[in-house]
Amino acid sequence: MGAKLFLAVLALAAFAYVVARARASRAAGGAGAARFHSRPGQHGLYAALLVLISGWGLLFAAGLSSDILIEHLLESEILRLAPGLGAIERALVISDAEALATGAVSSSDDALRQQIAASFARWRFWQVWGLSALVLGAASFALLLALARIRPDFRARNRAERILRRGLGVMALIAVLTTIGIVLSLVFETFSFFANIGWRIDKFLFGTNWTPLSGVMEGRLDPDRVGALPLFAGTFLITLIAMLVAVPVGLFAAIYLSDFASPRTRAIVKPMLEILAGIPTVVYGFFAALTVAPLLREWGAALGLSVASESALAAGVVMGIMIIPFISSLSDDVINAVPQALRDGSYGLGATRAETVRFVVLPAALPGIVSAMLLGMSRAIGETMIVVMAAGQGANFTFNPLEAVTTVTVQIVMLITGDTEASTAAGPAFALGFTLFCITLLMNFAAQRIVSRFREAYD
Repeated sequence: MGAKLFLAVLALAAFAYVVARARASRAAGGAGAARFHSRPGQHGLYAALLVLISGWGLLFAAGLSSDILIEHLLESEILRLAPGLGAIERALVISDAEALATGAVSSSDDALRQQIAASFARWRFWQVWGLSALVLGAASFALLLALARIRPDFRARNRAERILRRGLGVMALIAVLTTIGIVLSLVFETFSFFANIGWRIDKFLFGTNWTPLSGVMEGRLDPDRVGALPLFAGTFLITLIAMLVAVPVGLFAAIYLSDFASPRTRAIVKPMLEILAGIPTVVYGFFAALTVAPLLREWGAALGLSVASESALAAGVVMGIMIIPFISSLSDDVINAVPQALRDGSYGLGATRAETVRFVVLPAALPGIVSAMLLGMSRAIGETMIVVMAAGQGANFTFNPLEAVTTVTVQIVMLITGDTEASTAAGPAFALGFTLFCITLLMNFAAQRIVSRFREAYD
């Protein structure tokens, strides 16, 4: 029902735009147009925005509050009918009653669930019709108010721009608050995890034994089993291999396409290179497991080396291939953004094309190139599927690229999606995520310092 009301308000806003614009056009027809402060389209935009704010705002506020109220009423009824049920049992009864009332479950033999389902259906009926009348009534009133304000001295343009400006500010605030919420959730859960292991942070950061769930006793984690150093070592190793593959290939490809390739070659090569970005990561994982890993084993056997069936080298090479289009495309864009006048000045001083690229173009494009590398590194650190299929899932503390390793993201997925109780597995998972967040934040700060140190300024 919420989606239908959302679309109904959107349709009413479109109708408000058309009606307000037509009415303003008729009122400003002929010689009266010079007396109007705003144009007809601006009056229509103001009417549409007023309808959207009234309808959608009330739909969100009233819908959320009515859901909370219905749940509270059902809780009170359950407490009256079955006083001995705990909070978890009451939540389960409400969930089953909702499924029964909506038809997701055909029937139930429990009299309590049947009675709660009947109450839920009754309250939901009044919620739907009451919410529809309230939302559509408010949107219609906003439309009438906007039509009544159509007159020569009404500043519809200023009002519409103010609404849009505040709306953009709200969107920016939502993005900031979302980021703060994510960080705070990481911080609180991480503190809870460290409190559960007796604040043995050294055991977590520098321990080499990662079996967090095997040592659970009476709800307390064993500090000697949460050593995450093998995970960080595996993440660093695979990311390093991926960047060693992706950065030279991607950067040199961008330099060639921007300054050396002909327009025809660029038109063919660049789209083919960017096709790599559209391949699903699971395909890269299959490619690494079924093609690259056996090939590396054969080459290793020919050279007398022992290469594991799942190795960091196989995962890193394929991950580097996946990152190439990100680095290449972004680097190409920033290199092309360097003014042609700088190149012409370098050529006028007698520099060759290669010297111009090295001493003029690349220093000018350095901030963008570093950003491209950071994006590629973030992509490598956050990749999971390739590591699961090609590098393994065991926490092996080694820097040998020919052995199997695992990464932080793989272990987070394994902890959250396993059959272990969520409250037990969430602590190690959030601690890993928070540590990874701190590491990437420090990397970003270091990159910014490097960029500011070597940036070339041009007038």
